[in-house]
Amino acid sequence: MAFPRTIVFDLDGTLVDSSPDLTAALNAALADAGRPAVDPATVRHLVGHGARALIERGLGLSGGGGEAEIARALPVFLAYYAAHIADGSRPYPGAAAALDALAARGCRLAICTNKPVALSRDLIAALGWSGRFAANLGGDSLDVRKPDPAHLLATIAAAGGDPAKTVYVGDTAVDVAAARAAGVPVIVAAFGFADRPAAELGGDAVIAGFAELEATIARLAAAV
Repeated sequence: MAFPRTIVFDLDGTLVDSSPDLTAALNAALADAGRPAVDPATVRHLVGHGARALIERGLGLSGGGGEAEIARALPVFLAYYAAHIADGSRPYPGAAAALDALAARGCRLAICTNKPVALSRDLIAALGWSGRFAANLGGDSLDVRKPDPAHLLATIAAAGGDPAKTVYVGDTAVDVAAARAAGVPVIVAAFGFADRPAAELGGDAVIAGFAELEATIARLAAAV
């Protein structure tokens, strides 16, 4: 196919290293629950399924928690995170330049994340990226979320794109599963939050940094 017209990105661990602020928010919730803090390296591998799953996994590190504990911890996490959403979160090196290069080629850019959509939009705004993306669908934008392919397909549709002319860029097994089920080629960011090596996730290609993204997309398109 020709160079894809729509490029969809996961957010946490793909475009942005948000682990410092996610760690701080999780530790605020864990402290409120009387649980020990966790380190950023651990939190990086707990991200990907949304805020509730992050809380559940965080509690699981110190004995687990029932629905009541999760329900109490979740608003603490969300309130803290909303107030500190970009204290330490930063785009990965080269991300802005890669987005600029794709936009210059006429590509539609979009975000498909399991982060609550309000927080996704707040993070994008805090980074000065408002207006870059034709669509931004979060984990609560639909009745389903990744790895359900409907989440990715709805994001493509919201951006005015065509799945047959789209590439997805993510960093975890959740992203690969969503793209595979949607029939969309997927590039895995090796610098992201996955708990396994990127080469083992089953993507169509792996990038070690954003300097490789445009050429990697072109190679995938030429191979189709």
